[in-house]
Amino acid sequence: MQTKLEQIAVKARSDHRLRFTSLCHHITPALLWESLNEIPYDTSAGTDRISLKESKRTFSKWSVEVIRQIHQGGYKPPAARRVYIPKLGKSEKRPINVPTIIDRVVQRSVTKVLNCIYEADFLKNSFGGRPALSAHHAIATIRKAITRKGVTHVYEADLKDFFGSLNHRWVEQFIDLRVGDPRIIRLIKRWLRAGYINKGEQVLSTEGAAQGGPISVLLSNIYLHYALDLWIENVVKPRLRGKVFYVRYLDDFILCFQLESDAKRFEQVLPKRLQKFSLSLQPSKTRLIPFGCYERNRSKRTGEPMQTFYFLGFTFFNRLSRRGTYQLGFKTERSRFRRSCMKLKLRMKEKRHKPLQEQILSINTFLVGTYRYYGLSGNQKSLKRLYYYTIVQWRKVLSTRSQRGNVNWSKYRNILSLYPIRRPRTYLNYRQLDELVLL
Repeated sequence: MQTKLEQIAVKARSDHRLRFTSLCHHITPALLWESLNEIPYDTSAGTDRISLKESKRTFSKWSVEVIRQIHQGGYKPPAARRVYIPKLGKSEKRPINVPTIIDRVVQRSVTKVLNCIYEADFLKNSFGGRPALSAHHAIATIRKAITRKGVTHVYEADLKDFFGSLNHRWVEQFIDLRVGDPRIIRLIKRWLRAGYINKGEQVLSTEGAAQGGPISVLLSNIYLHYALDLWIENVVKPRLRGKVFYVRYLDDFILCFQLESDAKRFEQVLPKRLQKFSLSLQPSKTRLIPFGCYERNRSKRTGEPMQTFYFLGFTFFNRLSRRGTYQLGFKTERSRFRRSCMKLKLRMKEKRHKPLQEQILSINTFLVGTYRYYGLSGNQKSLKRLYYYTIVQWRKVLSTRSQRGNVNWSKYRNILSLYPIRRPRTYLNYRQLDELVLL
């Protein structure tokens, strides 16, 4: 099975205009089983209330029927279950669609097949939702561009309600450029229009690709690949006087300019380009700022504060290394740090009546995940702040387990000696970040 998918990738790389007219036969029971085992064990059930465990137990029954329906064009995805996830620190909630387990498996399988085609097309400056690429690749690329390419201005942008704004007509046109199998195209159309069930009522979708389904991330990357990435690469860059470096992670993107005039020209034409594809910018998260080594020298000369920008949970700022050379600094963004503290506090409260061994396992699991993402060279101060917050907060939570009073520090130190909190560490140093740069 893997060999056949690799053959698709080879053909896609050899001819970027080739339309694949026969793809559906790659969706096999083996691929469905592989996709089923990739779904997290604690995933929620969809509208049919069939759990992951039940889906695995009855796989031999439903997989044959699903494949038959897909090949005959009769598969109709059920409406997803709409849930609202609270945003920590905010009153608003994020809408998420939860497809059924079986539909999620089909979406994952189709995504695997289509990834073989589009991984050959996607540019090296697109990182979100792609196999073997992470946010660290995007951060490493930005670091190299700013520190080594004479950048003077940075344009940070965020698309307003991107997933809810995708135009179905444009999605279908973009897919049709590379996919000619009518059964796959029919599946994608039905997923786009399947809708969701909210408070017992079914709502049909006429636009957008709801977050929650595995296919949505791929469709969003395809959409922005044609609407934005290729336009910047083939139209914008050749018309600018200086160099420009572009990095996108899903609907967040950064452009680094060598010349201020180029940056202002781009700032004027971008909204028109996005409007053509039913997209718009989020004003509160979009701005053009002076940034880089030249801006640091100017700020030092005039006494004005230096600008910072935010991307993928980090605050980027100008700084000097120990040797006195310019360096791009980054630290955990303030709102993300508060969010991590709130999540950790909630996790502690939920587990406070559990045995200490179970509590510390939950705490350390969360901390290690946070350290792995934010554990970059230069961000040790933020990680230490989270570590010391954890020490103080766990004592407070343990003190609320009964009416006996607070856990004094002497007793708490004994607990920490038996159940130590994981200390922060750097997972990616500057040399390792340089190795992640693809440009």
